[in-house]
Amino acid sequence: MGNHRDGDAPRRRRSQARHKGRLGEALAAKELERCGYRVLARNLHFREAELDLLALDGRTLCFVEVRLRAGTALGSGEESVDARKRRRLVRAAQLVLASRALPHHDALRFDVVAIDSSHEPPAVRILRDAFYADER
Repeated sequence: MGNHRDGDAPRRRRSQARHKGRLGEALAAKELERCGYRVLARNLHFREAELDLLALDGRTLCFVEVRLRAGTALGSGEESVDARKRRRLVRAAQLVLASRALPHHDALRFDVVAIDSSHEPPAVRILRDAFYADER
């Protein structure tokens, strides 16, 4: 019989997904910083939205979604940012702008960092201006 309980599997999957998400965010933050961004915050949670990374690229405030995939069988990371996800990201951006003291910036932008972990080291791509708020 052992100690395994039926309710443990979903909890383990959520924990593994959170761990993968944190690893993806760390890789993304490292790559953004290597490219000259300044990461201001990670993993911002609101009741109705969440934002993976908030960064400054020069004088542009960037709302960054991180997508980690192990290959492209289910599509690329950037392809997984669908209209529903874009709406949530825009909502998260609105909440960040309303709730935080932010550094001076001249523009706003939505970026996606797509990570393909089937490579060693993982392939990391930054997609600047991945979408516009009015494309929701």
